[in-house]
Amino acid sequence: MNRKTLVLPAIIGLLAPVLAACGGSDGGSDSGDPIVVGTTDRFIASKDAPAPLDPAYAYDVGSWNILRQTVQTLMVIPRGDGDPQPEAAEQCGFTDTGNERYACTLRKDLKFANGDPVTAKDVKYSIDRALSIEADSGVFALLSTVDTVETQGDREVIFHLKTADATFPFKLTTPVAGIVNPDDYEKNKLRNGFSIDGSGPYSFKAETKDGELTKAVFTKNPNYEGVLTVKNSQVEMRSFEDAKSMGTALDDGDIDMMTRSMTPEQIKKLGSATDSDVDLIEMPGLEIRYLAFNTNGPAVKSAAVRQAMAQVINRSELVSKVYGTAADPLYSMVPATITGHSNSFFNKYGDPSVAKAKAMLTEADITTPVKLTLNYTTDHYGSVTAEEFEQLKKQLNDSGLFDVNIKGTAWDTYVPAEREGKYEVFGMGWFPDFPDSDSFLAPFLDKDNFLKLPYSNNTIINNLIPESRREADRLTASKSITEIQDIVANDVPLLPLWQGKQYIAARDDITGAEWVLNSSSTLQLWELGRGVSG
Repeated sequence: MNRKTLVLPAIIGLLAPVLAACGGSDGGSDSGDPIVVGTTDRFIASKDAPAPLDPAYAYDVGSWNILRQTVQTLMVIPRGDGDPQPEAAEQCGFTDTGNERYACTLRKDLKFANGDPVTAKDVKYSIDRALSIEADSGVFALLSTVDTVETQGDREVIFHLKTADATFPFKLTTPVAGIVNPDDYEKNKLRNGFSIDGSGPYSFKAETKDGELTKAVFTKNPNYEGVLTVKNSQVEMRSFEDAKSMGTALDDGDIDMMTRSMTPEQIKKLGSATDSDVDLIEMPGLEIRYLAFNTNGPAVKSAAVRQAMAQVINRSELVSKVYGTAADPLYSMVPATITGHSNSFFNKYGDPSVAKAKAMLTEADITTPVKLTLNYTTDHYGSVTAEEFEQLKKQLNDSGLFDVNIKGTAWDTYVPAEREGKYEVFGMGWFPDFPDSDSFLAPFLDKDNFLKLPYSNNTIINNLIPESRREADRLTASKSITEIQDIVANDVPLLPLWQGKQYIAARDDITGAEWVLNSSSTLQLWELGRGVSG
């Protein structure tokens, strides 16, 4: 088969016919050799983060993508996105008009992979455990609206919420709400290392070296009961140091698929090839990149400094020079394809202007050039992150208003330092917990924000976020959501930069690759099968 690029539209209703026209198939065999998937995600058990794969701790896309294969949740985002549907549950729903009481009935004869029964008490244990541990990753905040969890018999679970939360079904799709066995996970202590046990579609085995996961082996769980159809018997995920070595492994036939993160150069090369046994698949994505500010930091404590940076940075130039067609400029923390999105930063600042930025600093009596350091991680978002920060440095320094240095740090050191408030300005990426505007705002701006930022706005926390969550119709919630975005554009505790697309490169005998990622970058390994190359 000649290599082709498959471009999957964001409109779910158009998805199936486009895939059919491209030869996509639900077929494939669940026997034979394991399907081998490459990733540049790194998984390290360190002194600062000894339990990277505990559902009560994990809060990054890579770790979640391991947990989603193994730890079952009550609800799941369906193939092609859309509203959550029951997974470990047989049925779930709000039982009141105020969206404050949510009840689920478990499937009959649900079992963990080891054969132990899964009961309502295990669900309650898992939720209570995550809330009581309060891991410093901040993931517990996803469950912050839970007041109490009640059980009735072995199969009935009732969540009593503190306040109305129409997004709660989405939150039950996330790994922090995953069901764990009390025999494997202590109530008030994280499970260190790389062991995972659950009732999901796969069991899990880790291969490690020097405290780092090198290979994850997912084997089909014969006890799995849920809505997902598992189309293979085993998948291996191999972690690579960088995109170049991952690409070499694909070229040599050592892996069957590349996931995140590929470089723009790799994407361009694969997209222009005319005869190859590798397919490049472009998918809609909700990944964003942004700068975050420690608003207590001396250099950026004044809002005028942060506003001036927002006025100077040229997103279009940044994207064009570093990411090409793989990303688009972003003027809000909420991506353009999400209901409630507003171009708040563009509405406030317009096109980049050094003159306007200078006037802001002059009015605030800020001495220029403002000296500061932009921090970034060297090994978590791909090798081009360094190039991105070189461009940001150049734009800011060329204005004459800033004297910027940049500093790169490995992820396992970067995250603890950020949480301890050691960086005044730092770059981060975000893959949503679920495809809703709440997931692009509340984690950063609500109390117990996961970045541990000192910025706090009472109007956002006490009024706007609760108001938005009361609305089951997310279009109706847009007024509150827009107000939040406008406040962020004015105060600039966060500075959005760009929104990215997603790419998969797979050998042409691999089926289901077009479904292996959803828009939130959730890895769905159960969709993969092995067909016939040709």
